[in-house]
Amino acid sequence: MKTAVSAVEERSWALVFSDFKEITKARLAVSVVFSSLAGYLLAPSEFNIVSLLLLAFGGYCMVGASNAFNQIIERDLDALMSRTKHRPIPSGRMSVNKALFIAILLTILGIVSLYFLNAKTAMFGAISIFLYTSVYTPLKTITPLAVFVGAFPGAIPFMLGWVAATNEFGIEPGTLFMIQFFWQFPHFWALGWMLDEDYKKGGFKMLPTGKKDTGTVVQIIMYTIWMIVISIIPVFGITGALSLSIPAAVIVFLIGLIMLFFALRLYANRDNISARSLMLASVSYITLMQIVYVIDKLIA
Repeated sequence: MKTAVSAVEERSWALVFSDFKEITKARLAVSVVFSSLAGYLLAPSEFNIVSLLLLAFGGYCMVGASNAFNQIIERDLDALMSRTKHRPIPSGRMSVNKALFIAILLTILGIVSLYFLNAKTAMFGAISIFLYTSVYTPLKTITPLAVFVGAFPGAIPFMLGWVAATNEFGIEPGTLFMIQFFWQFPHFWALGWMLDEDYKKGGFKMLPTGKKDTGTVVQIIMYTIWMIVISIIPVFGITGALSLSIPAAVIVFLIGLIMLFFALRLYANRDNISARSLMLASVSYITLMQIVYVIDKLIA
């Protein structure tokens, strides 16, 4: 039988692990790692399991560091919002110094891991952390353009995998970057629509017009259309070594149309339920699109 002391220790370690997952936003970090690995598998290079593991580890550290720095900077604002007031720092479960130690350690581990792949990968990882914490985070309470700025570090992971595999940056990783760049606008504006009242408590300006109106939904629709167009461009053979077969392009196009349907439904209904449906559709889109790209490349 477990002693009372060992039971308490187990519970204590479980809480520490839970707080670590929350300070690094583990679910988001895993999705970012997935994008990076998809980009790696799309590159025309020899598969290397060590490189793949370095990319996964470095990618998680990169995102985890960004999120930890973000929560340190926004700790007072997080305490004002229902969605974030129970995070480790505002709830008092984790000190700022401990969170700062985690953020700095993850930054170092992430950049070093990515540097073992190549210098370009480490550079893009460092740029991502800098833009997210030093530009995007402060701008969130100043201007809705913060989402535009935040789309840059958010779009890096998909292209990062290609750069990690090839040590080159060209039209191929640039295309992967643009797909995820345009995807982020409907995704985050749908999230911003759902959480608008809560965001306002913290003073965040997340919607492009500052409110849940026609202008916001029209921009969501337009960016969704651009995302669909860019996602199928490789089928035309103009993106170098990054290609897409006609059947795969049709599947990606259809998945994009499903997401567009939910964007149009938000235009018609203007409610949080429709915004949530669009947000979930966007998550499904980016995941399925990357899977289709990878499978298409593997069976080509």
